[in-house]
Amino acid sequence: MLKPTLRILVVDDYLNMRRLVRNMLRQIGLRESEEAADGPAALDLLRRQSYDAIISDWNMEPMSGLQLLQAVRKEPHLAQIPFIMVTGTPDAATRAREIGADGGLVKPLSAGALKEALERAVARR
Repeated sequence: MLKPTLRILVVDDYLNMRRLVRNMLRQIGLRESEEAADGPAALDLLRRQSYDAIISDWNMEPMSGLQLLQAVRKEPHLAQIPFIMVTGTPDAATRAREIGADGGLVKPLSAGALKEALERAVARR
């Protein structure tokens, strides 16, 4: 069961996807979420505020979700934050887990799949 006070950072370069994910988070009872439109903005927020999990798109500019994941894992105070990668294919979701993501979700997303991925990712950390 997820604590309703979990703070989630949603990172995607498409506004509609950020809004969709945040709406799904509210559907599963999580009210504390913020958005970043790209990897550099996400890193800035992560360095200034505390988050319990990150949900990031794989395919973004100017920094991909993979590059964001690598940057997060390199910083000691960020490295333990659960990280879920959202991808377009099952192969990319598997690759995301192999390179250090705590979970991988394939579009189109569902609130149920998002909840399950968050529960697993938070339990690992």
